[in-house]
Amino acid sequence: MSVFMYQDGNSFLHKLDPRVKLLVMLTFFIYALLFLQNAALLAVVFLFALLYAAMGRALGSVRQSAGVLMTIFTVTVIIWLLTMRGPTKIVLWFSVEGLLRGISGGFSLVIIIITSIVFITTTKNEELTLACIRLGLPYRIAFAMSTAIRMIPLIAETASTILQAQKSRGLDVDSGSFMQKLKKYVPLMVPTIVSVIRGTTVFAMALESKGFAYSDKRVNYLTIKYKPVDYIFSVVLFLLMVLAFFIKYYLLRHYSYNIIGIIG
Repeated sequence: MSVFMYQDGNSFLHKLDPRVKLLVMLTFFIYALLFLQNAALLAVVFLFALLYAAMGRALGSVRQSAGVLMTIFTVTVIIWLLTMRGPTKIVLWFSVEGLLRGISGGFSLVIIIITSIVFITTTKNEELTLACIRLGLPYRIAFAMSTAIRMIPLIAETASTILQAQKSRGLDVDSGSFMQKLKKYVPLMVPTIVSVIRGTTVFAMALESKGFAYSDKRVNYLTIKYKPVDYIFSVVLFLLMVLAFFIKYYLLRHYSYNIIGIIG
C-alpha cells in the first residue's frame, strides 16, 4: 500500500489547478447537502460523480471502496426506515417516506465520499498545501491538512503490517463467527495506535530539526497557476452553484406550491 493515495496520471483532472478541484468538490458537496430530500435528483448527481471520477481515471480507487460505500448506503437506508414515520406505510411502521429519505441520505454520503476520493487520487499533497496557502490559509494550517490526509493510508499500512506480523506468529483471524473475529482484531488496535503515535513524534522532531515554522516567509518549489481552462471551469462551477440554489429555493418550492394548489 502506498503512503500517498495520489495516483500519477495524465488525465484532464490531473492537469487542473488544485483550487479548481477544491471548487468542484465544494459544488458536489452543495448539491449533496441541499437536496437531502430529493432522491431522484441525488441519483443524477451520483451519476455525474461517477463521470467525474472517470474523467480523472479514478474509477479504480472508487471501485476499491465499493464495499464501504455500499455498507454506508445500506446502513443509512436502514436507519431512516427504522426511525422515520410516514403516512404511506409499506409494512409495520416502515414507510415510503422513510425509504426515500434513506435513499437520498445514502446518495448524499456516497457522493461526498466519491468526490473526496477523486480529489485525493488526482491531487498531490504538495498541490493541496500550496492551494490552501493561495486561498489565504496560514501555511502551518495548510501543511497540517495535507499531513492529516497523508496519515490515512499510513495508518492503514501500519495496521496491515502488524496484522501480517501477527499472522506469521500463528494468530488466526479468519476462523470463527463475526464477533469472534472482531475480538481478535481489537488487540491489534493497541500496537497500531502506539506505532502511529511514535511515527508522528519522529515526524515532529524531523520538522523541528529542519526549522519548520521558523519564519512566516516561505518559498515553494512547486508553483501553480490558473490556465484558461481553469477559468472556464471555475465560471461553469459558479453557475452550477447558482443553479443549485435556484432549483432548491425557487423551482422545487414553486413546483410544490403548484401541486398543492391543483390538489386543493
